[in-house]
Amino acid sequence: MTNNNTSSPNSGGGLPIIQYWVEQTLSPQGIDLWKTLNHKSACLSCAWGTGGQQGGFVNEAGEYLQRCAKSVEAIAAELQPPIESNFFEQFSIEELQKLNSQQCDRLGRLSYPLLYQAGNSHYQRITWPQVYEIAEQALKKQGDRIASYSSGRSSNEAAFLLQLLFRALDSNNLADCSDLCHAPSTVGLKSVFGTGTSIVSLESLKHAECVVLIGSNAPANHPRLMNELIKLRERGGKIIIINPQIEVGLVKFASPAFPIKSLLKGGSDISTLYLQPIPGSDTALLIGVQKSLIEQNLVDYNYLEKHTENWSEIIKTAQEIPWETIIKTCGISQEEIEETAYMIGKSEAVVFAWAMGITQQSNGVENVRSIANTALMTGNAGKLGAGVMPIRGHSNVQGFGSMGVTIKLKEEIKQALSILLEKPIDTSKGYHTRALIDAAEAGKIDSLFCLGGNLYAANPDLNAAKFALSRIETVFYVATKPNLGHFHGLAAKNTLILPVFNRFENPHPTTTESGNNFVRLNDTGKSHISGDRGELISEVELITEIAHLCLGEKPINWRKLQDTKYVRELIGQTIPGYEKISNLDKTKEEFTISGRIFTEPTFPTPTGKANMWVTPLPLLSLPSQTDLGLVENSSGIVLILGTGRSYGQHNTVVYREYDKYRGMPHRHCILMNRTDVKKAGFSEHQKVKVKGNAGQLNDIEIICGDTREGTAFMFYPEANVLFHAQIDELSGTPAYKRVPICVFI
Repeated sequence: MTNNNTSSPNSGGGLPIIQYWVEQTLSPQGIDLWKTLNHKSACLSCAWGTGGQQGGFVNEAGEYLQRCAKSVEAIAAELQPPIESNFFEQFSIEELQKLNSQQCDRLGRLSYPLLYQAGNSHYQRITWPQVYEIAEQALKKQGDRIASYSSGRSSNEAAFLLQLLFRALDSNNLADCSDLCHAPSTVGLKSVFGTGTSIVSLESLKHAECVVLIGSNAPANHPRLMNELIKLRERGGKIIIINPQIEVGLVKFASPAFPIKSLLKGGSDISTLYLQPIPGSDTALLIGVQKSLIEQNLVDYNYLEKHTENWSEIIKTAQEIPWETIIKTCGISQEEIEETAYMIGKSEAVVFAWAMGITQQSNGVENVRSIANTALMTGNAGKLGAGVMPIRGHSNVQGFGSMGVTIKLKEEIKQALSILLEKPIDTSKGYHTRALIDAAEAGKIDSLFCLGGNLYAANPDLNAAKFALSRIETVFYVATKPNLGHFHGLAAKNTLILPVFNRFENPHPTTTESGNNFVRLNDTGKSHISGDRGELISEVELITEIAHLCLGEKPINWRKLQDTKYVRELIGQTIPGYEKISNLDKTKEEFTISGRIFTEPTFPTPTGKANMWVTPLPLLSLPSQTDLGLVENSSGIVLILGTGRSYGQHNTVVYREYDKYRGMPHRHCILMNRTDVKKAGFSEHQKVKVKGNAGQLNDIEIICGDTREGTAFMFYPEANVLFHAQIDELSGTPAYKRVPICVFI
């Protein structure tokens, strides 16, 4: 789809969002859409979403009008009619592989199980008994040769059962989509504070005087957070934005929750200060802020002495690194860094928030530690209105980690699960997502069970991901709608697509966890796909039935766990901080997980103090054209590419082809700085070639935008074909935000 009206708005949100709401309301599914928006279940979109027992539009603080367009997009897609019963007979794999992400999603809802056998030309419809027969054979393998991959669209109950099943089968290969995004947040924060999640609640955020937002496009990916930023500015607070690209919604945002400001005044000011560093240089910029805090006498030494370990080494490191080195590395002037430090140091309560611009770097964990160091130097951790707050993507991705879907299981959970399963649990080995791809490529995986997500398209180097998946004997895709991975990520023998209810359709209550550690209860629901229209089952039923066939009834009666209240009882017994979930069916009391939000500077570390880490400056360089396999070409230019979502997209799912807020009319564009376009001898709207270290894309349209000189932006997952990403050794997360490319004719 191409939208010829590509002029960019002067603010984020605003009339385009209101227009979208109106269009969806007046659509044939408008009534069902509004019913679902008001259903008592957590939002399907980001981890900042609303919902739960207070109603679909209400957040955990009881505030109304907290739904966003991302919610509408996700729900509207789920309310599509089922795919026709003869569709997969009509269209071959070869034809399906020509579809893009949006076309896959718009095929409709999956409503019956499918099997593709290698050598055939089509998927074929099969029965659930056939599914279970294949699953039993595929998962009764040696534990290290079976694996799972999951996304955050499922419930806590499904997540808990998934990891319980695989641990009962002696596998620790529990890869998760968080391995590709926020794993550096978890690793970094655990090493500093002893907990891997946000230490800031929504209530605490409301008391902040300053927010430092780094590497996040919240207007597109977490619009509800924008309401909090608007209110912060209204009470006189300050917002510092750090992002190589100027996003219009981070400058000014028009939220439908504030209709007068939105419609009459064109929106609310967001950024007080906007810095555009060189991609991958965030640690250098933050050390610069630390150096300036020291020089301006804005460090809280009393706090450091009482509440932190190793603080003197961080002070010494910042003092010794020359300003010239810092400025050259990050590309931000000393004056701007000093202004940033002054704004932070003079604020009584500062929240440091970030997203994948920080984590999807080859030094992602060091970036997170640098943020934590800066917060601790100013005493901004462990008090109301202050702290560190990673902004998670998927609506329940944090819940999956809490439920033990990780290769790095907490010791207390490990011991509790050993008692439950009546055998020791081995967590010495296990594949996170990137290691899983490598293991599959090496022929070390026989069976893969994917609970949601799009493992193929989410990975860098799509050709390599496709080949790796083709080396696995059997792959199961549990999903509500088709995606690119179902047609490109085909197994060596059997590929199965298994249709399930979504969150607001489940016949049993479930729970989810927000990015700020709040547990929501989701009511039961009913699907519009029922009777002879489809054969949907719940994820809980699917997992427990497979577990029963593979493991029998001892020591766990798996079929009993199809009643999710018994799953919640097990969660309460085994997951620290989740004790209240055991009685949730009786109390209906949603809750904040204990031991994670800190308004006092005592942390869950052995000493009760935060551990500060010295963070080395990143060594950044650009390859030459010849390094990328090209002959030196005067018309070409080497740039640093950052990949990301469009405004009409959630993870790999594309809802709209164009991006109005960036002025990008379709998904085959590259956003470049106007100076770079002129320097290379190009012109806006010219079609060019883009080459990385793994692949090349042709006929890419140049769009001029507000990205830092020397950088460019393209859409994920299409641009993933370009590169083998550098990997953060401490977390396993790929560096999607610093990809060397050459743009040429």
